[in-house]
Amino acid sequence: MANATLRIDLDAVLANWRALDAKSSAATTTGAVVKADSYGLGAGRVARALYRNGVRKFFVAVASEGAILRQELGDAAEIHVFSGHMAGDTDIIGDLGLIPMLNSIDQVTRHFEALPAAPFGVQLDTGMNRLGMEAGEWEAVAPIVLPAGPRLIMSHLACADEPDHPMNAQQLAQFHYMTDGLPVPRSLSATGGILLGPEYHFDITRPGIGLYGGLPFEEAQPVARLSLPVIQTREVAAGETVGYGNSWEAEIDSLVATVAAGYADGLHRALSGKATLWADGTPCPVVGRVSMDLITVDVTHLHEIPKTLDILCPDQGVDDLADVAGTIGYEILTSLGNRYQRVYSGGDR
Repeated sequence: MANATLRIDLDAVLANWRALDAKSSAATTTGAVVKADSYGLGAGRVARALYRNGVRKFFVAVASEGAILRQELGDAAEIHVFSGHMAGDTDIIGDLGLIPMLNSIDQVTRHFEALPAAPFGVQLDTGMNRLGMEAGEWEAVAPIVLPAGPRLIMSHLACADEPDHPMNAQQLAQFHYMTDGLPVPRSLSATGGILLGPEYHFDITRPGIGLYGGLPFEEAQPVARLSLPVIQTREVAAGETVGYGNSWEAEIDSLVATVAAGYADGLHRALSGKATLWADGTPCPVVGRVSMDLITVDVTHLHEIPKTLDILCPDQGVDDLADVAGTIGYEILTSLGNRYQRVYSGGDR
């Protein structure tokens, strides 16, 4: 088979959730962010495993993701939609009992007119200037919104992955100013906020990247292993070149393996000539450019050519690979393509 294999360890996801839950305050409920198809790892399988192990509050980016999740989890799960109540989403939200996090006066108006009895939450902007109502907007609509009983009031931290950044304390103070004394559950923290400490936890936390093995949760167990099949090997004489643009020239007689994956599969072109693949713990450098479907790798030093080479593995996690590409682990995970054969393990009671 020429398709690469993406192995997803659901037991590791559960272990990471339990570890972040343990770091949350005793009175705090820990949910799970499964947007972007659980960061590229398969929201259906990931969410079902979490649900079987007691998670009931889930967060997605858009209503269409919530619709898929509802089919997977049934009626008892609470599914919050960060983008709120967008035009055209009314039927999905109403029919499936999704909880839109209303971000603006326009969304409040839309929701109250179209679905006056349906559940909802509120998202506030405490300084990130991305989503949510600012203080003046919230003051204007709170007398209308609060009697209707929002399920949750939330905001989002901009710099939680930098514990000493002054923005964290500024947003915390603003969230208190906008919400203290309200009889509504509150949520401020995703993974980074959980790690900032209990004053950031409030009633509900929303771990995302930490569930999937990424920073800033340094204690996270690795979740994904990506093995790329070797299609062909060829002897390359000293002085010969490999790949587009002749970007790599062999200094000695070499053996080069061609593996089945490329930038169409989410392995960025920026990895060209920089990344490392692994053969049972032995590093093998990428040579030449990453192309759409193929990567070439120097395997001269191996005693035996393996059937696959790993680009995500215990020797190289998502953030290690992200550093090489000049990006973040989130982008590595969410870019993983649909040509990979996804194989799941664990996750059962």
